[in-house]
Amino acid sequence: MLIRLLRTYLRPYARWLLAVIALQLLGTIASLYLPNLNADIIDNGIAKGDTGYILRTGGWMLIISLAQIACSVAATLYGSRTAMSLGRDLRAALFRRVSDFSGREVARFGAPSLITRNTNDVQQVQMLVAVTCTMMITAPIMCVGGIIMALHEDVGLSWLMGVSVPLLAIVVGLVIQRMVPQFRLMQTCIDVVNRILREQIGGVRVVRAFVREPVETQRFGAANVELTDTALQAGRLMALLFPAVILILNVSSAAVMWFGALRIESGQTQIGALTAFLIYLTQILMSVMMATFMLMMIPRAAVCADRISEVLDTESSVAPSAHPVTSVSVRAQVEFRNVAFQYPGAADPVLQDISVRVAGGETLAIIGSTGAGKTTLVSLIPRLFDATHGTVLVDGVDVRKLDPDLLWTRIGLVPQRPYLFSGTVASNLRYGNPDATDEELWQALEIAQARDFVQAMPAGLEAPIAQGGTNVSGGQRQRLAIARALVRKPEIYLFDESFSALDLGTDARLRAALRAVTRDAAVVIVAQRISTIRGADQILVLDSGAIVGLGRHRELVRTCPTYAQIVESQLSAEEAA
Repeated sequence: MLIRLLRTYLRPYARWLLAVIALQLLGTIASLYLPNLNADIIDNGIAKGDTGYILRTGGWMLIISLAQIACSVAATLYGSRTAMSLGRDLRAALFRRVSDFSGREVARFGAPSLITRNTNDVQQVQMLVAVTCTMMITAPIMCVGGIIMALHEDVGLSWLMGVSVPLLAIVVGLVIQRMVPQFRLMQTCIDVVNRILREQIGGVRVVRAFVREPVETQRFGAANVELTDTALQAGRLMALLFPAVILILNVSSAAVMWFGALRIESGQTQIGALTAFLIYLTQILMSVMMATFMLMMIPRAAVCADRISEVLDTESSVAPSAHPVTSVSVRAQVEFRNVAFQYPGAADPVLQDISVRVAGGETLAIIGSTGAGKTTLVSLIPRLFDATHGTVLVDGVDVRKLDPDLLWTRIGLVPQRPYLFSGTVASNLRYGNPDATDEELWQALEIAQARDFVQAMPAGLEAPIAQGGTNVSGGQRQRLAIARALVRKPEIYLFDESFSALDLGTDARLRAALRAVTRDAAVVIVAQRISTIRGADQILVLDSGAIVGLGRHRELVRTCPTYAQIVESQLSAEEAA
């Protein structure tokens, strides 16, 4: 999976990679040539007292060293640009893919895991590419070239390489084999820590209200200890590698000095050749050590690549049509035809046999007990989910055949949990219409009963909004979310429990102001308050995902026991009548 991922996303940077390979090749050749020149200086210059030869050869060594430095710097520059570009492209691809996911896919992976995959996992793959461009390309060239140059200097000592290099490779292989499962487990532990931390930060008020700080601290501590233990286990294995490499390197160097001294004594080699052979052996083992460092990174990067590819290879269950409808003749109309929906793996459907229609200028209210499927039904209109059976039509066309952009531009959704983005009041209101004027923003705030508190803010429309709208109250968040939908001026309004945090007076004024704006639009309201919905043209009563009542308020009070029970629980007998 790692190879496939790199092959796909490094293809645009093939020229940079070829430049890195060429520069690293030249730099490594220069590095391999220096010990040979050093041997010549010892044998032909110092041994013979030829100062001119020493200066000439030393000058060549200086020029070659400068060329090596230049190649290394340029290769590092191109390698870093390639790695950073890869990271940027992977993060963008993950973001685009997750943006296309329906609620089903997001729930399957979970927000903490998706964040980890787009940050930590991408960083591991990016680091692997960066180190590959600076070290891994050099290592095989250095190893092969070092062996050739060492044999050129002294064939009689070559058996030492035949012992030390395979021994080092065996030690590295055994350690790496045990590190792979630890790295895989580590990424899972990071997901768990991320999830618990997000839960505790997001639910800090609940934690404090129920005095659960010690329990939550213990829960986070357990996940943290598990991650620490896993990291320590991988770290111990990693720490074992470098002493093993250094030990083999030092023992090999001592063996070269010992057996090389015997060969010098017997006249089979020279001091300069022995010096060059020792340097080449050191370079060979150092290249193996660099490859070892890479091999330590590859298992973790491979795990991360699997997790990244899992997201990229997951197709959204809400896929756009191959030949989408890009224009419609009917306006402001929503219809459900025998719609059913069932979550994957669920024993029973959430919705079953839902048929209802709302046209422009009409209001459809949906009411029912908790878990009746009200939010799920509304979510089918903008294709947050797709119906498992039946058809959902917007403006007379199946939503699965409509162009997604055309569908979404016709809908103004105020979700059950209104979410505001970090920025300002104006930037949040312009989310659906970037070209809206300040006058239009104030008009939308006026209708949403939010003008007063926005004007009271020191900066007005430019007042800062924290992430999630945490610096305003729940009712203010709802009103700003409603104003955001009004700024868009859609043909279809979807209000999912959008008035629950408002007092009865504000609720009544807001709904009265909405009538003028939504006169020609189709409006779907999910609510639990009878006072919010009893003026609707149609009221759809759901119970366990099925329709148990459909009609106006007075009709349903007489004919629908479920609705009558809800009415009795909220209104007095006189008000109900």
